[in-house]
Amino acid sequence: MLQKLAELEERYEHIIALLSDSAIMKDSRAIQNHMKEKAEIEEIVERYRRIKAIDRAIIEAQDIINEGADKEMIAMAETEKAELEKERAAAMETIQFLLIPKDKHEGKNIIIEIRAGTGGEESALFGSDLFRMYNRFAERKGFTVEIIDANTTELGGFKEIIFSVSGKNVYKYLKYESGTHRVQRVPKTEASGRVHTSAATVAVLPEAEETDVVIRDEDLRIDVMRSGGAGGQHVNKTESAVRMTHIPTGIVVVCQEQKSQIKNRAKALQVMRARLLEKEENERQSKEASERKSQIGSGDRSEKIRTYNFPQNRLTDHRVNLTLYNLDIVLDGAIDEIIEALMKDEKDRLLAAFAGKL
Repeated sequence: MLQKLAELEERYEHIIALLSDSAIMKDSRAIQNHMKEKAEIEEIVERYRRIKAIDRAIIEAQDIINEGADKEMIAMAETEKAELEKERAAAMETIQFLLIPKDKHEGKNIIIEIRAGTGGEESALFGSDLFRMYNRFAERKGFTVEIIDANTTELGGFKEIIFSVSGKNVYKYLKYESGTHRVQRVPKTEASGRVHTSAATVAVLPEAEETDVVIRDEDLRIDVMRSGGAGGQHVNKTESAVRMTHIPTGIVVVCQEQKSQIKNRAKALQVMRARLLEKEENERQSKEASERKSQIGSGDRSEKIRTYNFPQNRLTDHRVNLTLYNLDIVLDGAIDEIIEALMKDEKDRLLAAFAGKL
């Protein structure tokens, strides 16, 4: 690893030299690329240089110890050496994590899709609970939530709801939510008081840029129609809802939340890009099945990731064996402890995998 770090330092110095070259200054694209690369490796290089300085200080302390001339100086040198070695170990762990390739979707906004699963009306009601949980979490973090499309039930549940979440580190925090969420509770529709088990699925899709997914106009079929559900006279008279079909894949997106057909079309295209990007990712990851099985937040909606037990006010995340007895608080958006546990687990596995390659 030290050799790799030395190579990165050499590359960093080369980039610095290039950025001061008058010939490069004429090429704005080259400058942008070099600045981006510099930013990506700058912290690693700085920490590597600190490690080299620590190594020199450790050698100096060891020389004092080896000389053995003054007991007080030896004691001070031993204390300093121990502190330096501790600092070096921490720096090495940090630098290992920095060397791990970053998730290419880091920094992106997301689209979340919640769908009722097994359990009928109770599953739809649970879907509304999940939406409220994410919405409250977003409020706590200062994120922006915007509903793209929703299919509600008579009791106020969601057969399906699609919404965007935007803000700093949105994907970083919520990427782990993809999967099957199981609920155990007495349904509102159950007269006998028996506990039922139902489920809803959550998909977290990184928002795709136009450069991430190319969609040709001829590959889209767009139908307009009157919106369904609440909306008064506007719903009945205006064909503002949009159904967008990607012909090559058969993916269909319906959007009717906005009163403007243009806005619904833009939102539908936003979701379409995200779903096509997810499809490409799934196809790529299916070729790496063994690796995918070990991933947290892989996006596999068939994987049961969490159980919400209402009678015991208990939540269990099955991926990290985390159990909490504050389900009421969690459903109010306090999911930070769960996210932190998932982040730590992912970091530990990435570090272990990285160490195995050295």
